Amino acid sequence: MADKTSFTKDEWTLLLKSPAIAGMAITAADPSGLWGRLKEAFAGGAALTKVAADPSANALIKAVVADFSTSEGRSAARDGLKADFAGGKPTDMKTKSVEELRQVSALLNAKAPADAPAFKAWLRQISQSTAEAASEGGGLFGGGVQVSDAEKATLAEISNALGV
Repeated sequence: MADKTSFTKDEWTLLLKSPAIAGMAITAADPSGLWGRLKEAFAGGAALTKVAADPSANALIKAVVADFSTSEGRSAARDGLKADFAGGKPTDMKTKSVEELRQVSALLNAKAPADAPAFKAWLRQISQSTAEAASEGGGLFGGGVQVSDAEKATLAEISNALGV
């Protein structure tokens, strides 16, 4: 099984950023205002918390979450996200996010083929949870889930980029 030592510093930073990128692609596809963004952020955070508490979670996913929980890991992810997305327009951010997820997929296939399916499925689930979180009347604080057409299209792009 792969771990942090299996990757270069830049590759590991890409993996650290990937959960945020999976959510950002959805947020950028259909910006939903302050309340929607807060719910989307909670959905992403919940995905990290769930993995941290799951003893049967994939080891590479747990390693990324564990490193992200450190100050150094959060700083690396935050600085990488700022460098990649600062000042970007939502359409550009969505396109860049999907492209970076494609890079994550290729990296996982090359350096962590045994972990790749679980990691990619986890990123896809983060995207799905983010889409459902901000839906009117749905997600974390409401009734039925109504994912927008733009979010559905982006979910399809994410699935394609990840190969899931």
